[in-house]
Amino acid sequence: MAARLIESLATTEPLAEVFSDSSVLQAMLDFEVALARAEAGAGVVPKSAADRIAAAAHAREFDIPALARSMIRSGTPGIPVVKALTEKVRAAAPEAAGWVHWGATSQDVADTALVLLLKRSQTILVGDLKRLEEALFTLSEQHKATVMLGRTLMQAAPPVTFGLKVAGWLGAVNRSSKRVESAFDEALVFQFGGASGTLASLADKGTMVARALAEELGLPCPDAPWHTHRDRLANLVCCCGVLTASLGKMARDISLLMQSEVAEVAEPGGEGRGGSSTMPHKRNPIACALTLAAAERVPGLVASFLSAMVQEHERAVGGWQSEWPTVASVVQSTGSAAASMAEVAEGLSVDPARMRQNIANTRGLIFAERAMMLLAAELGRDAAHKLLEDAIQKSIAQNTDLSTLLAELPQVSSRLNRSVLEQLEIPEQYLGSAEAFREALLNSITSKKEEQ
Repeated sequence: MAARLIESLATTEPLAEVFSDSSVLQAMLDFEVALARAEAGAGVVPKSAADRIAAAAHAREFDIPALARSMIRSGTPGIPVVKALTEKVRAAAPEAAGWVHWGATSQDVADTALVLLLKRSQTILVGDLKRLEEALFTLSEQHKATVMLGRTLMQAAPPVTFGLKVAGWLGAVNRSSKRVESAFDEALVFQFGGASGTLASLADKGTMVARALAEELGLPCPDAPWHTHRDRLANLVCCCGVLTASLGKMARDISLLMQSEVAEVAEPGGEGRGGSSTMPHKRNPIACALTLAAAERVPGLVASFLSAMVQEHERAVGGWQSEWPTVASVVQSTGSAAASMAEVAEGLSVDPARMRQNIANTRGLIFAERAMMLLAAELGRDAAHKLLEDAIQKSIAQNTDLSTLLAELPQVSSRLNRSVLEQLEIPEQYLGSAEAFREALLNSITSKKEEQ
């Protein structure tokens, strides 16, 4: 795995590779190659020089630790890379060395390299999100009739279906995913402005080279350089924050449902997954833990990026230099959460019998609202509410089912017939619009896919 040990719980193997030293360096070199080829096509740089630059621009041939040390001293990743590339070109073809990095500035290299890395990341992230959405869709359909406790303020509440709960997760993930995809599409524009963002060094060929560079890189050409305008990247970072929080909500629900005393669902297990170093009996919510860790980490990173957006004039001091580790961490954390929850959704164990038993364990108290609404038509809401409050206290004290106790009260039995009371605690009869809401969520996602 390309990630360092300290980052291993905050990324995935594919994303760690995208942001590895070799990959980051190659992205910078790819910019230099594309620039030389674009300028050669515009008649600015000799084609032979562009070929020499391309031949030298292979990350494996560079001393990455030495470049990292030089970057600290230069305050930018671009300068040491350009210098090292120039020396390699000079060693093979001295006449071509002077054309390296022609007309560009160091921030052009850094920003475009970041965009190229984000483009690769998008493919990975979208793939995991698609897996997650498909698994949640299937899970919701499988459990559309599986009843379970509703839980409000961490307490038992009237029943819901597991299918509706899953559809709720899916709806939030789907909405957040679409925002992230749109933000990626907006942010994936290259940077090329030269010293002050005017490409003055290229005279009247600046826009021609820019358009050719866009084609070489396979990226859209922005209307103008954006050296100190970081709104596109900020939008992406913020959308990743919302998505990660949505994934965190799902992870929180599942980890709570996995508690031993609840035991309604369980993450997929397997060799080395979910165990404890000291307690052999445990099956820990590991994927949920990774997702929740990401959801707790990302908001601070989002704030860090936003605080660095106020950048002065045409090129900033410290603002954009702070972004590389922030953006890389946000994207990798989001990817870690998406991949983790995709794995959970694809292999989640659901125990419908346990869900029903947990409903039964409330001894009918979660149906107090239903009983109150039935009696309110006869007694008025306030009187019915007071009657149920008293009945609940007696039910708890006597350890008696609510329906049984209510049947013994004359003011209830005289107004509600026995068959109504006998069916009071059937969860399927008190689901309201649960299935309509579930279907609406799934249909909304399906219709949007059909429109695409």
